[in-house]
Amino acid sequence: MAALVSHSFAAFTSLPKVPPSLSATTSFLRPASHGVALQSPPVLPSDRSPTDPSESSLPPGHCTQIVQRHRHGRTSLPSALSASREPTETSEKETEKGTGEAILSLAVPALASLAIDPLMTIADTAFVGRASDSADALAGMGSSAALLTFAFYIFNFLTTATTPLVASRRAAGEENGALTVGGQALGLAIALGLVLCAFLSVFSDLLLRFMGTGITGPQAGAYAASFLSVRALAAPAVLFCSAATGVLRGFLDTKTPIVVLGGANAVNLLLDILLIPGAGMGPRGAAIATTTAEWVAAFWFGGVLAGKLPSAEGDLGQNRKGHAGPRGSDADPDRASLSSLDSSDPPLVVVPSFSIPPWAEVKALVVASSSVFLRTLVLQAAISSAAALAARSHGFGPEGPAASVAAHQIALQLWLLCSFVCDALAAASQALVADALGKCDDRRVKKITQTVLGYSLALGSVLATGLAVGTFGSDALSIERFFTADPSTQTALKPLLTLLIIAQPLNAVVFAADGVLQGAAEFPYQAKSMLLSVLVAGTVFVGLESPWLGVGEGDSNTLVHVWDALLVLQLMRGLTSMKKIVDSRGPIRLAT
Repeated sequence: MAALVSHSFAAFTSLPKVPPSLSATTSFLRPASHGVALQSPPVLPSDRSPTDPSESSLPPGHCTQIVQRHRHGRTSLPSALSASREPTETSEKETEKGTGEAILSLAVPALASLAIDPLMTIADTAFVGRASDSADALAGMGSSAALLTFAFYIFNFLTTATTPLVASRRAAGEENGALTVGGQALGLAIALGLVLCAFLSVFSDLLLRFMGTGITGPQAGAYAASFLSVRALAAPAVLFCSAATGVLRGFLDTKTPIVVLGGANAVNLLLDILLIPGAGMGPRGAAIATTTAEWVAAFWFGGVLAGKLPSAEGDLGQNRKGHAGPRGSDADPDRASLSSLDSSDPPLVVVPSFSIPPWAEVKALVVASSSVFLRTLVLQAAISSAAALAARSHGFGPEGPAASVAAHQIALQLWLLCSFVCDALAAASQALVADALGKCDDRRVKKITQTVLGYSLALGSVLATGLAVGTFGSDALSIERFFTADPSTQTALKPLLTLLIIAQPLNAVVFAADGVLQGAAEFPYQAKSMLLSVLVAGTVFVGLESPWLGVGEGDSNTLVHVWDALLVLQLMRGLTSMKKIVDSRGPIRLAT
């Protein structure tokens, strides 16, 4: 053992520096909860068999060691050294099965939690649309909701950047580092939420005019202003929930958000019933219902992360559990790097941090967040521009622009709902890829990527089938009739639903690929590729609206062309993401 430690320590000190987002603890002897934990020796490129196709050397700048946790006073050798170099057919099947189960164990709970959030807006849209005989209420709510979608989702880096940063530190044994990143993300979320709330409140009239309320009519504009004035108050809560979800995912907990958001959705639904058809408050009632529900969720998340309320998983929260037995490495390798704790250990506490830390401590979060922010800003600008262009369409029937905006609002909410469903696989791949890279298991990274892309294609096909039944099936299942009784809105919605059906398999693959790249911390590349994708989609839209193609400005086809461009946007996102995934110099190297 002494010889092994001596050899390993010498090898460890010669390792190249790794990026902060993937760096493990840099000391070979690390304090543990019971004495000193002796970590396993790293596996260097020279230790790998050059003829072994299952273990290709990692590219420069990516993980350079395998870190395994010491359990019960015994040191286990790295799997790369103790396992057979030539996996048997049985072990291959077991690995594939384990990967699929790991993905589903995270994706299925994430599916529920991600679908719950847009269901709030879907419920608001359905209640408002069915309670009004005209398109004005839904058009006003649609303009305001599109603005809020842009305003809130440009900050989704609070989830997508926090998750891999927390997960990689946790997987490498840096539990305190993971908690620190989580606290920084929560503090940043609250600060940004307060600024966003003030901005939306002060500049509401200007922002709504940009969204086309001056064209949809005074009544629709009044509904939009009323809706926005209330929903802006939820900005700190929405951003806090995003950061909290990122922290929980980083600890491989996708079940707690289900409970929290499920409870919030129940509050929203109850208040919708009381305030919209009951009190006749229309869009303002919908805004009050959703804002209240989002604050309930924020306080609930805060209680769990502060250790005051129980979590569904038990890794965070008041009911923190030990990790021996079924939660240990023998039962689930993706949770193997969590600390070995007694059931009596105090809960982990993640609270917002408002102090200004040294640059070295926040560099990884800032770099990742800024890249994701730029990427999301470009994407949401494209979606919000689509809503503004819909308002400028002459539309179908006498209600014109109002019907176009109402139809766009319904289609967009269905798009977002399906996108969040597909994003469940992205959430799973994001956490698992970051976890595998933190353990330097490049072979498992490829297996996760292959499996999640296959699952995404199947999920997209299921969603397309469901939408097709609602679009072309019987009147009892009609999506148009479910959301609105206005004939003009129904007519404008029909061609958009066809495009939604076509887009679902593509969307599913795009979101899964996004999750893989986010798990690999490829945030700058994603920002650049998003900018390119939006430029191509915008060029296609301009071409479709060009008079050389026989389409006049303000023609009723403008709304359809907006959605044609959105499909092109998704196609470009898919192509650029797959290029990086198969790149032999990238972190995934799926084609090698």
